[in-house]
Amino acid sequence: MAKQNVAEQFVDILVRAGVQRMYGVVGDSLNPVVDAIRRTEGIEWIQVRHEETAAFAAGAEAQITGRLAACAGSCGPGNLHLINGLYDAHRSMAPVLALASHIPSGEIGLGYFQETHPDRLFTECSHYSELISNPRQMPRVLQSAIQHAIGRSGVGVVSLPGDIASLPAPEKTVEHALVTGRPTVRPGDGEIEKLVRLIDGADRVTLFCGSGTAGAHAEVMEFAERVKAPVGHALRGKEWIQYENKFDVGMSGLLGYGAAYEATHECDLLILLGTDFPYNAFLPDDVKIVQVDIRPEHLGRRSQLDLAVWGDVRETLRVLNTRVRTKTDRRFLDRMLKKHADALEGVVRAYTRKVEKHTPIHPEYVAAVLDELADEDAVFTVDTGMCNVWAARYLSPNGKRRIIGSFSHGSMANALPQAIGAQFTDRGRQVVSMSGDGGFSMLMGDFLTLVQYGLPVKVVLFNNSSLGMVELEMMVSGLPAYGTANHNPDFSAIARAAGAYGVRVEKPKQLAGALKDAFRHKGPALVDVVTDPNALSIPPRIKAEMVTGFALSASKIVLDGGVGRMVQMARSNLRNVPRP
Repeated sequence: MAKQNVAEQFVDILVRAGVQRMYGVVGDSLNPVVDAIRRTEGIEWIQVRHEETAAFAAGAEAQITGRLAACAGSCGPGNLHLINGLYDAHRSMAPVLALASHIPSGEIGLGYFQETHPDRLFTECSHYSELISNPRQMPRVLQSAIQHAIGRSGVGVVSLPGDIASLPAPEKTVEHALVTGRPTVRPGDGEIEKLVRLIDGADRVTLFCGSGTAGAHAEVMEFAERVKAPVGHALRGKEWIQYENKFDVGMSGLLGYGAAYEATHECDLLILLGTDFPYNAFLPDDVKIVQVDIRPEHLGRRSQLDLAVWGDVRETLRVLNTRVRTKTDRRFLDRMLKKHADALEGVVRAYTRKVEKHTPIHPEYVAAVLDELADEDAVFTVDTGMCNVWAARYLSPNGKRRIIGSFSHGSMANALPQAIGAQFTDRGRQVVSMSGDGGFSMLMGDFLTLVQYGLPVKVVLFNNSSLGMVELEMMVSGLPAYGTANHNPDFSAIARAAGAYGVRVEKPKQLAGALKDAFRHKGPALVDVVTDPNALSIPPRIKAEMVTGFALSASKIVLDGGVGRMVQMARSNLRNVPRP
């Protein structure tokens, strides 16, 4: 058997860790690793057009599968392009291994062509970032990067000079056991007892849920029933907690709707479950607050806590559901459910009349039709900006669908690259990129990646020829919109020229047929929908606190858009409210 080089050993370790593909753009310092991938069963090289796409795609794959995913960039500018997508993966707690290849090892520190210091550059967007300067280091450094990425749910970076990658691997290398899964963490008995006393002593309990409730839907519902608590959620908690939820009072935050804000402020005990909700302006400062989180560094960094509980949400609730007293008083819960339904009814009456006939097309109508026509297990990737609004208000989670976005990092141009990673995990599953024209055009080159690999991603382009969210932010602050207009081409013509299916929709009556045709198409497709840039209206009176930034008033007043099928769910939940 031929002796391995370092690159081959590197790739073998990735395969043992469960990595099935590596996204990137080839380059000279990467050549030994790419060639090793070419010759190794069980892993493939995915060629993208921009390394930022590679990092976003790897992050999306990791979020969909829960497994380690990988990306790579060549020395200097190549791996620098990874950084934005790695920030997003890291802040989304997606386990990603990034290979930053490096200049020749003997030239480091001498101002060589394309020289950067990736082991330093990536420290802020990773749990681990180290340089390999000797072949004997490689297995242990790579193992440590993998275990940081998996164990701490984020990014691990390995910087590897191309000349080191080509060297023979040392003989008698120990084959380390790799950690490829995470344990559950149960809080200590002391914290559980304190939490039980707080819950039993509270008259009005509200639950506010984030992405840490993934896999804990049944436990949250049982606990809410036991303590008669309304359940609100952050945007990243939507897909995990909103479906089949008779306690739902909507979403809080910049894109919030319904009664979530009121429920969190009118309770006497607020329990934050698996959320690192960043907008402390939306959290109360005059009620008792408990936070349960698997990441201890998240505890208490947004609001002052009366109790911090370090633990997995599902394990914590399993214990609580056997220990807390069952409450019988539903008055607070029923009042919040009624407020929620009334709020949604008012929004629907005020804002969504006749949208199916409006030209330019209301984006709310596009989102509503898309929600109705998409598969029950579709994966939606959502661009930052106004697409976040439509996803938050109109996509209906059901326990099978996934909604992926740059919800913590807030990057533009994330939806198309994330759709690439999501589609590679399962070519038979419907993947829909909800793209804005600004985000799509920023990384439009990787639409060619869809065509090159025949990935059947469906890009639904909300084309309002503007940076809509930025324009709204300016207007809320009392500023005229400036620098936000886009002069766009016919994107459907570009899609067809690239070899994909493309159609442009300018009339509402064309929309459903165009989406159905795109969904039936076997390969990549783009539906360019010309939408109304004035879909969100400014209120007649701007409050003083709104002028200071895009904060509470902006969400509660300016973003009173439609809410799609959520109003039907709210009406259904009202059946649980006893009539006088």
